Amino acid sequence: MSARVFATPAALLDAVGENFGPTEWVTIEQERIDLFARATDDHQWIHVDPERAKDGPFGSTIAHGYLTMSLVNRFLPDLVEVRGVSMGINIGTDTLRFLNPVRTGSRIRGVGELVKAEEAKGGVQAVVRVTVEIEGEEKPACVVDTISRFYPDS
Repeated sequence: MSARVFATPAALLDAVGENFGPTEWVTIEQERIDLFARATDDHQWIHVDPERAKDGPFGSTIAHGYLTMSLVNRFLPDLVEVRGVSMGINIGTDTLRFLNPVRTGSRIRGVGELVKAEEAKGGVQAVVRVTVEIEGEEKPACVVDTISRFYPDS
């Protein structure tokens, strides 16, 4: 599925409540988890020791929660595209919940909902709730309300 395209930032104002996606699936490999562990110095065995993790609470290694959350940045452009902008910036997040571990080898994808859009400091600020689904699982990996601001072309 392709991204929902908005011709201008102002077009977001009339789209609150719209759903976007899903994105393509992304497989979470041990290599990605190990790279994240090295980048963040988080080498907890549940993430990086497949042998020990077999007997652990999840039956395998799992992705760091923040790795899963960081992939939301990969999913957002596949969910929403805003054109006619001079600049778009990431403001942050409001709510973030980790609901289900992502086991190594799982596939995840993003779905989105525009939950809020308002004029802000010469642009439009949008809150897109991204739910990271795990293939074959009823409960998502995480849900996060992302906040972005889009400034129109002059």
